[in-house]
Amino acid sequence: MRERGRVVFSLVLHIFPRSSYLTKELMLNPEQRSKIDRAEDTFFYMFPRFVTHVDKYFLSRLTNLYRERLPPRGRILDMMSSWISHLPEEMEFERVEGHGMNEEELSKNPRFDRYFIQDLNQNPKFPLEDNEFDAVLNCVSVQYLQYPEAVFSEIHRVLKPGGIVIISFSNRMFFQKAIAVWRDGTEDSRINLVKNYFQSVPGLSEVEIVAHRSELGRLLQMLGMGGAGDPFYAAISSKQ
Repeated sequence: MRERGRVVFSLVLHIFPRSSYLTKELMLNPEQRSKIDRAEDTFFYMFPRFVTHVDKYFLSRLTNLYRERLPPRGRILDMMSSWISHLPEEMEFERVEGHGMNEEELSKNPRFDRYFIQDLNQNPKFPLEDNEFDAVLNCVSVQYLQYPEAVFSEIHRVLKPGGIVIISFSNRMFFQKAIAVWRDGTEDSRINLVKNYFQSVPGLSEVEIVAHRSELGRLLQMLGMGGAGDPFYAAISSKQ
């Protein structure tokens, strides 16, 4: 079943050429979407990285948020994921579908019932049915989306009515792969940017922001010292 993702990836790229999803008014200009490393993302993610990209304080808050908000026995899509999904260990779900860019990482994720590999900057069309999931999750990866309007439209499409979206992020990134508007922004401007992504899609509810940040933590990070925790942000909405 896990091989299914690789087959679907090639089919979808053929059926939905890149130009087909750029038909609505776009909220970012080409320069804002640009990356320092303009090579295909496939090359960057070719080799696995079995690490976590934020600290334990962030991940603990994220898991607690999932515990509070995700429906037990629901269907979950964990997009732009890796070898770990940070879902509460005690929670069971009907199905967890994974998406990412590295086969080896995805194959090691114990929560996935199945997964698919796809570069959303080349083709944002999910190989998934309408109204299929109770929740869509994205952990510390939203900064890499060059066409967020198209991806958030897809999130809305695959969610069931009443389904929830949780987009979590911090101030860390692969600098060369984050889009310019994210790289050049502040933490507050990034919150507003993600809110705008949600608001670009009719049918998603008003965005709730959960934020935990410490001025001491910012100072310690600037000095190269840890201990206070990465800032935690989550944007939450639902399909109306």
